Parts: sequence; structure tokens; C-alpha cells
Amino acid sequence: MREASLCTSLEEFLAGLAGEFSLSPAAAREVVAGFHGEMERGLGGEKSSLKMLPSFVRRPRGDERGGFLALDLGGTKVRVLAVSLEGEGRASLSAVSRFAIPREIMTGTGEGLFDFLAGCIGDFSAAHRLDRRRHHELAFTFSFPVEQLAIAAGRLIAWTKGFAAGGVEGREVVGLLRAALRRRGLEHIHVVALANDTVGTLMAASYADPACDMGVILGTGTNACYPEKTERLRKYPAAGPEREMIVNMEWGNFDLLPVNAYDRMLDQASLNAGRQRLEKMVSGMYLGELVRLVILEMISQGLLFQETDKPLFAVPYSLTSEHMALASGGDEFFRALGIAATTPTERRSVAEICRLVATRAARLVGASIAAVVAWMDPPLTSDHTVAIDGSLFEKYPGFQEGMREMLAELLEERAERIKFTLSKDGSGIGAAIIAAVAASMPGAAGDLLRRQGKGRKAAGYGKG
Repeated sequence: MREASLCTSLEEFLAGLAGEFSLSPAAAREVVAGFHGEMERGLGGEKSSLKMLPSFVRRPRGDERGGFLALDLGGTKVRVLAVSLEGEGRASLSAVSRFAIPREIMTGTGEGLFDFLAGCIGDFSAAHRLDRRRHHELAFTFSFPVEQLAIAAGRLIAWTKGFAAGGVEGREVVGLLRAALRRRGLEHIHVVALANDTVGTLMAASYADPACDMGVILGTGTNACYPEKTERLRKYPAAGPEREMIVNMEWGNFDLLPVNAYDRMLDQASLNAGRQRLEKMVSGMYLGELVRLVILEMISQGLLFQETDKPLFAVPYSLTSEHMALASGGDEFFRALGIAATTPTERRSVAEICRLVATRAARLVGASIAAVVAWMDPPLTSDHTVAIDGSLFEKYPGFQEGMREMLAELLEERAERIKFTLSKDGSGIGAAIIAAVAASMPGAAGDLLRRQGKGRKAAGYGKG
């Protein structure tokens, strides 16, 4: 990191910061090449920062039907949903309940976490008067790195996004949920599919749009998936008769990236040091922390605020991406942090710091999307829809534009073949579609789900 004696002015500091948070087209092309090498190694079962995990399902055809429940765990909130698939690409939520996860549950025991999840399902069942005499199929969206073992089985590789519940890493998570449901007396709930939120996002969008062939999460964390030719899945030769299988990349762990001193500081102080490099540079959980680290250094060098303001920025992760989004709007950012009076220079400086951090994130995401689309379609002769869910994509000012600019710089006029679509609530609806697709596939998984699904239509999750 630069010594204070080298920072003779605020302008010099900000100019240097712009260089540290830049991503040139040349650097972006290196990111794309790095992605392709890691994808190749991951698909072959070799050491790679991209897990390239099989999902055991293909994309939907759009004619799947039925009623399903979904449990969606991926951030600081959990949702329980009832989903109706009506065919012809139509899907709807007929009921939804949301629950905040206490911090002590996120970092406590694994049994405590899964008992909490089962309790949420129980509360939903009671609130919506589910018939306990019938089996209700539930798809479990579990948005963490999982080694998928079958359509309804997967082992947690490692916690991310601030979770650290003990005794879960290395365990099969569907079994843990089923055990918790039994402890709660919820025998009428049957867990029939395990899904990653990214795969769910792709499934929900491609149910209605056959051109959709990539799913991306851009919120608290980040991840991506796409349909891979089964012949390329060398680490999973028993792919069956299906010609494609959706692969969960776990791209948040991609690590062939140009990092700066602030990235290294954030990583070293994190719960998962050395992991989730891309996620720590582009996701909502970490962007505010990067800004906080920059501001603290500027205060220490006498370039921004007063030394007495330092305690306001002393708590890790106290500055969020939501705060950042307010920075260009004048005093709102500072009022949210409890700073009563600011100068025009301070307001401009903070706005510039936030812009630099967010712009690099958007450009990195754009380069990552370009890498995956180019892997699927090297000459880019087809149209591609990228389904994206998450608050950064949906709400952060200028984020989508930054992604688009990066695509245009890398792909020129061919970038027009790539369309972004917001897949709102995709992870929940997509989980239900995953269960329906799995039931229609040949082989043991489909047979099992078909046997378990005899009561699906009778369950009828209609409104009211």
C-alpha cells in the first residue's frame, strides 16, 4: 500500500485509486482466458478454482406441470414458497413466507440451523393450512458450494456468505433437513430435489425462454451456471442419455484475477481467507467493506474527514452496498452513517470511491459472462439470454451499464447477441421446476421422484 509521504494530495490519491480499481480490456481478456482454462480443468476433475459441479438436470422444455413447495436458503433470509407450474412456460407463486435468520443461528450448530429451517417450513405449513394427510414435495434451494451426489443429495463443500454453522461442512444437507423435519413432526413434507439458487434462476427463466442458457446471481454473493454438453463432463462419465446437464460453476471462487492491496486486506481478515476471490471483488456482501478500507486509509493519511470520525468506520462490514448506492445523492450516505456535516470535497471523494469500486465489480462480472458465453458459443453466432437475480443487478445505479460496456469492449457488435433478463424470485420457482424436470428424466432419479410424486396434483397449491 502507498506510504503517506507519497500521497501529497487528495487528487493524487484518487488518481492512484482509479488505477488500482481499473479493469482494462487487455486485463479482461486475461480474465476470460483464465476462466476457460479453469473451466476445462474443473470439468475434467483436475485442480481448479471453478468446481464445475453437475446438477443432474437439464433445462426445462416448458411443458412441465404440477404443484411444489420450495425452501430457499442463500443469504440472511430464508423463504418458503408454494409454486404452481402450469405448462406453456407459465409458473406462479401461490404463497410465500419470509424469515430472517438470526446471526447466532448462522454461526451456531448445524442442528440448530436445520431445526430453524424446519421450523420455518412448519410455520408455512400451518399458516397456509397444508393438508397433513397428503405428501407435499419440497425442493431445497441451498445456495452454497455443494458436491451434488444426486438430484436430491449433496455434500456441503464449504460455507460462504458469513455462514459458519458447525458440523455441516462435508455432510449431506438433504439428509440433515429430512432429519430436522422428522424432529418437528413434519412427515407430510418430502424433500425431493436439491438446487443451487443459480441453477434455479436459469431454470425459472428458461422455462419461458428457450434462448436462456446462463444463470447468474448478483446479490449478497455471486455464482453462475450454464448447460454443458455431457461429453465434456469428463469427471462425470455416467451422465446418462441426456445430451446436456446444467453445471454449477461456483464462480465466486475464481481466483485468476488482478487484486490490489484492499482486496488482500479484506481477504486476510475474512472467515474464508484465500477463497471466494471473485465474490469478494463483485458481490454485495463485500463491496462496502472495500470502500470502508479505502476510507480508513484516507482518514489515517489526513485526506478525508477528521481523525475523530474514524470510529464511525471502525466496525467491519458496517458500510454496505446499500450505503454505496446513496453516495452519489448528496448527504444521504453520510446521514445513514451518522455523519452530520460534510464538505463538498468529502461528498465528491466518497462518491468517486464508491464509483470506482462498483465499476470494477460490474466490469469483472461482464468479463466473466463473456467468458462463459464464449465457451458455449465461440463464434457467438446464436442469441443468448442471461437470467440474473440479485439486488446489485436489479437496483445498484449503473451496474448493468458497466456490465454491458465490458461486453461491448470484449465482443464489439457481437455483444448485441447477449441479452440480460431479471429473473426475480428465480431461485424459488426454479427449484420447483428442477423437481419437475427431474421427475420427467429417465433413470433412477426420475423413477424415484415419480414414485414420490403420486400425490402432487392432488396437493394443488392454489391461491387461498
